[in-house]
Amino acid sequence: MTTMKALLSVLAICLLGSYLALAQNPGGGQGAPPAGAPPAGGGQGRGGGGRGGAGGAQAGGAPAAPAQPMTFFATSVGSGKGADLGGLAGADAICQNLAAAAGRGAATWHAYVSTQGPGGVNARDRIGTGPWYNQRGQMVARDLAHLHGDTLDLARLGSNLVKNTALSEKGELVNGQGDNPNRHDMLTGSTPDGRAYTDGMDHTCSNYTRSDDVPGVTVQLGHSDRSGGGNTSWNSAHASAGCSQPALVRTGGAGLFYCFAIN
Repeated sequence: MTTMKALLSVLAICLLGSYLALAQNPGGGQGAPPAGAPPAGGGQGRGGGGRGGAGGAQAGGAPAAPAQPMTFFATSVGSGKGADLGGLAGADAICQNLAAAAGRGAATWHAYVSTQGPGGVNARDRIGTGPWYNQRGQMVARDLAHLHGDTLDLARLGSNLVKNTALSEKGELVNGQGDNPNRHDMLTGSTPDGRAYTDGMDHTCSNYTRSDDVPGVTVQLGHSDRSGGGNTSWNSAHASAGCSQPALVRTGGAGLFYCFAIN
């Protein structure tokens, strides 16, 4: 009996010591965590990128920021009639229809094109105030000044509108310099600061109503990939060779243009 009491006393002392050690160091030092416990670091997802698993939570359990809706795209197709977009209203309708097919028809879309003559408008005055995001939720520009480089510092910095962000409404890259075929020419009819020309020359194929080739009648084009011909302007790189579809194709285009959501 005496021996049994001694053994029970020793066992009780050992158990008490283990309990006290665990209470002072519940993590178990640098070893593996107890079975079923979450890993150290507070729930980072795979790869340590700060996002959780299926719930997409960031480190610490905070929900990930929702993706920004598309408010900018380069059209995947043109009118098929060269620079004849059906005028300003027709250009806007193409934007609206393409956006609707991509699930963004609830927004109001305008084509980034300037018009000349009586009642002429500047492209920059009809696209809202930004910021604008592409189909993948990437920011293209914060505001009008950032988009157009209105100050020397902003002009040096440049906007985020480049080949990898100037996506179509389908989220696809637009072929650029070095691709076959090159389709980077975007109809804008605009100066680099996004305004209409006032020099008396036709820079809009008669406000996007002509599909023929007449000397002196052209449309000003931008490069969606900011590359080619020694000019990196996204909205005013060079004039077209004419207004017909073949003339637009000849200089690296397909009658495409930019669309912006204004709300």
